[in-house]
Amino acid sequence: FVAILRGAQPGRTVLLRGDMDALPIQEETGLPFASAIPGAMHACGHDTHSAMLASAARILCAQQASLAGTIVFMFQPGEEGYHGARFMMEDGLLDDPRPDAAFALHIFPTIAGGLVATRPGALLASTDALNATIRGKGGHAAMPYDAVDPIPVACEAVMAAQAFIARRTPFFDPAILSVTSIHAGTAYNIVPDAVELKGTLRTLSDERRTEGKVAFERIMRQVAAAHECEADVRIDEGYPATRNDPRAVAIVQDIATDLFGADAFHEMPTAIMGGEDFAYVLREIPGAMAFIGVAPPGEAAHGRPPLHNGKMTVHEDWLQRGVALHCAFATRFLARGFD
Repeated sequence: FVAILRGAQPGRTVLLRGDMDALPIQEETGLPFASAIPGAMHACGHDTHSAMLASAARILCAQQASLAGTIVFMFQPGEEGYHGARFMMEDGLLDDPRPDAAFALHIFPTIAGGLVATRPGALLASTDALNATIRGKGGHAAMPYDAVDPIPVACEAVMAAQAFIARRTPFFDPAILSVTSIHAGTAYNIVPDAVELKGTLRTLSDERRTEGKVAFERIMRQVAAAHECEADVRIDEGYPATRNDPRAVAIVQDIATDLFGADAFHEMPTAIMGGEDFAYVLREIPGAMAFIGVAPPGEAAHGRPPLHNGKMTVHEDWLQRGVALHCAFATRFLARGFD
């Protein structure tokens, strides 16, 4: 859902986003407020994202009389693979009023508590899902010469795809291709008819993304053909790469250091190859996403249970920093824009 706060005076419009998805993971934190739904857990911190945004909305609404401009609060479902931001945009999220800037926060359990981290340009990767079925001819495992075994063909195709990524990808424009699921066969003495492969392609540029998808399809089909097999290939388009506007990142840095001290901001040297569907918003509206560390005070962040882990926890004292970042980004942008 979307909530709109209109200030007492006209002015710019800024969008603040919080998502709300859980994940199909069994929670193992042992906390008294752990998920009561078996097999579902807020293992990516989206409950904290909504909590921070709702808290910021409460504070900003109390300042309505002094605001010049409009704040759009975007509470988004469907981030975990379901393109929720894109559907909200198709429903008119950015139409009236159209934001002039956008901002989102994401907690990170393996970043030092309270640290705000982001970078200009590419922050997160595109996320395309790869599917291929290599079809041969089944038969008796003791007489493979009467069959066309698709299993070694699938193995060769996977290695060929990995070799393409390793040898043809420039190190300054990275790509990751991971085959994460291989399924075939029913018994120890039967050569199967087909092998099903699933995986993901992650890139930071449109050029590398297109090249990787074309290469995956070509390799699957041509390696299969070389062994008298056939390959059916389907690529499900995922999120685009998440790209931050340098001006918005500069605002985040200024706010973090002003509010929390000179050491509270870290400019990330490289992007992370995970994905985020806030990318759809940032493709249309200049803005930024930032991470905020939620490790307990004084505890090393490295080695803690990461995102998408059944033991992942959040030290809630740091969430007030996230609330302050939302509020400060909105009020500063309304007052000064990208100046």
